[in-house]
Amino acid sequence: MNFKELRDNFRTKKISAKEAVKESLAKIKDDKLNIFINHFEKEALGNAEHIDNNFEDFKDKPLSGVPIAHKDIFCTEGLPTTCGSKMLENFIAPYDSTVVKNCLDAGSIMVAKTNMDEFAMGSSNETSYFGAVSNPWNHDLVPGGSSGGAAACVSANLTTISTGTDTGGSIRQPAALCGITGLKPTYGLVSRWGMIAFCSSMDQAGPFSKDAFGCAALLDAMASYDEKDSTCTKRKEINFEKSLSKDFGSLNVGVIKNIEKLGINEDIINAYETSKTVLTGLGHKLIEVDFSELSSGICSYYVIAPAECSSNLSRFDGVKYGYRSDGEKDIVNLYMNTRSDGFGDEVKKRILIGTHVLSAGFYDAYYLQAQKVRRMIKVKFENFFKDVDLIFMPTTLDQAFEKNRKSDDPNKMYKEDLLTIPANLAGLPAISFPNGFKNNLPIGGQLIGKYFGEDLLLNTTHKIQEVTDWHKMTP
Repeated sequence: MNFKELRDNFRTKKISAKEAVKESLAKIKDDKLNIFINHFEKEALGNAEHIDNNFEDFKDKPLSGVPIAHKDIFCTEGLPTTCGSKMLENFIAPYDSTVVKNCLDAGSIMVAKTNMDEFAMGSSNETSYFGAVSNPWNHDLVPGGSSGGAAACVSANLTTISTGTDTGGSIRQPAALCGITGLKPTYGLVSRWGMIAFCSSMDQAGPFSKDAFGCAALLDAMASYDEKDSTCTKRKEINFEKSLSKDFGSLNVGVIKNIEKLGINEDIINAYETSKTVLTGLGHKLIEVDFSELSSGICSYYVIAPAECSSNLSRFDGVKYGYRSDGEKDIVNLYMNTRSDGFGDEVKKRILIGTHVLSAGFYDAYYLQAQKVRRMIKVKFENFFKDVDLIFMPTTLDQAFEKNRKSDDPNKMYKEDLLTIPANLAGLPAISFPNGFKNNLPIGGQLIGKYFGEDLLLNTTHKIQEVTDWHKMTP
């Protein structure tokens, strides 16, 4: 069952919340893809029983009676929150993040926490201290990152919905590689309180599901104003699920001029061209836009993101909480050895880069220039949206790739985020959805919208999915 079918069956009492949870937990226990870091049988069954006993109070809630898995970056009261790192392997959060609380209040039942790249740093889900996650379509391939566990969980039908975070494409890229739908909301739409920070100016929580319907329902639960998060925005209330049936009329959709010259795989381009035909068939008009600066985004991102991560991760020092190196005789060695042992190589690399670009003598040359590029990309999008309603492009350069990929280019992994990073730099909403299939692997297409235009993004994706079947394919 997909999300809608499962929720409808709960609402009509064809299945109880406890039965849904038991089925999900049975699949989770049989997980051979290393998708989960922890699962919570006792807590999930207790919560399901409470919902069944108070059916009338929960039946009309957005996520009523549906099991959910959260990326292990969201704090969960009294339960482990590891962020995929040895540094937090035994950390028990004293409170629920706003996202977890909102989902709980909306009637969902948390059954597990999903594996992820350590501190959300990675594009393949191979940097986790708890090991790499496998792609459900081919166990020798990666699911994408950093939310690869959450995407694989939905793709493998272990739960119908899950939560992830997107800093440079970490929801959309794994959604594309795993053949599901994933939305990065506008920066500030969903509270970041209780979500362990990587790059505070770009981190944003968002939903995964097989289709736009599941994402819309989950976003209805996740999105709320939160005074505990100073970057959270007050907005007019929108029911995203109801907006799926709204008629937005004919749209102007921007397509990137000469996008094939960015090194995109031919199969991805073919799927992209097919999707353009679907859009025109739905009555939308395609308008070519010049975004020759698109590739500059990746250079800006990999200066700004490490700079912010070097600041955010300074709190993990072995003193306040988390892993602590044993037997140290002075504070300097405690700091050094704790961080050397507690962080993985990718995290240490980004901390070093970030500290370097923020240091005296390099701040103006790197960090300040990167912020200027970020502003340029934001202005470029604003100019695009004077003429178009949405921008359509592929989500990734290629399909899922092999684990432990060897390359002469040390930056090849960073280039995987080329097409997703611009939306993060500008803080815009973007959605990835299945738009093709080749070599027994899914392909993803991406729509980028105006600020707080999630209703149009979800509506357009939903209309595409009404006339295509890519989102229904199962590994």
